[in-house]
Amino acid sequence: MISGVSIAYDGVPIVSGVDFTLARGAIGCLLGPSGCGKTTLLRAVAGFEPLASGEIHLHGRQVAGPGLNLPPEERRAGMVFQDFALFPHLSVARNVAFGLRFLGRRERRVRVAELLELVGMAGAGDKYPHQLSGGQQQRIALARAMAPRPDILLLDEPFSSMDAELREQLAREVRELLKREGVTAILVTHDQLEAFAMADRIAVMSGGRIHQVGSGFDLYHEPADRFVADFIGQGIMLPGRVVDDRRIDTELGPLTGTSPHGLAHGTPGEVLLRPDDILHDDASPLRAEVVNRAFRGAEYLYSLRLASGQVILCLVQSHHNHAIGEHIGIRVAVDHLVAFPRETGSHTQE
Repeated sequence: MISGVSIAYDGVPIVSGVDFTLARGAIGCLLGPSGCGKTTLLRAVAGFEPLASGEIHLHGRQVAGPGLNLPPEERRAGMVFQDFALFPHLSVARNVAFGLRFLGRRERRVRVAELLELVGMAGAGDKYPHQLSGGQQQRIALARAMAPRPDILLLDEPFSSMDAELREQLAREVRELLKREGVTAILVTHDQLEAFAMADRIAVMSGGRIHQVGSGFDLYHEPADRFVADFIGQGIMLPGRVVDDRRIDTELGPLTGTSPHGLAHGTPGEVLLRPDDILHDDASPLRAEVVNRAFRGAEYLYSLRLASGQVILCLVQSHHNHAIGEHIGIRVAVDHLVAFPRETGSHTQE
């Protein structure tokens, strides 16, 4: 869908050589920190930003490329903005019907009723936006964008004004709605839990380029580079030395698995360890000191200091209530060995 796309403002590159494909009916996500170019790329798909180079195709039809830039109204793309952009002087029903002028009055009423039922807002047609909660306004904005049956739905940080728990809940609900309707969609967000809850295919962006595309599982367990490893989830880099294609020796003992980064035998490397790679085990002879802890309800996230001074992370069920300064037993359970070359200037010990 997006092929070799670059976008620049006054000659300054904002997006550089981006490729991203999405199957019909799939939900994609552009995920990254503020300023990485994800919203600019989404606006280019919508037709609001011209391309410096590359092409954009929507459902097999080219909409942007050399000498071609179809306006937004000709792209059959629905857009849900960060602030929802509902018309305050129009009722809920008239907001949803705004893009349905091509239908007769009766058809409009039927489509509006169908959409309000779909988004769980049946009976709210006579209300006005200021009478709705943020989550309800989000549902109406979604219904309005879906009303004309667009080829693709574009969502620009649609949950950013809501608290974290509601964001994730709404992301799941919106995913169910889009799947039920068979709508192709692209979400822009900086929130990885939101991306995991909603998207089939996630593109992690930084500095105007895509670092990796995959499922949430792939990005978490098999990051392609250090940026993805740092941005997705939590973890630390544990120093070690590469023994062969399947083993790296570390302070926690030999870690085995297939490293996707092709490190040369005998060279120093660093292994990505997630909090769920370290298990609490009172019977283990390997001990670590609790230096910090964060209560997460069902779990504690412990920061543990090894003998070398290296700090690692460990998730422990919260009925194990260990004090700071206490030494606890741990063992390593790594399913996916992800290793990178040792960074120049690293002062950590093996």
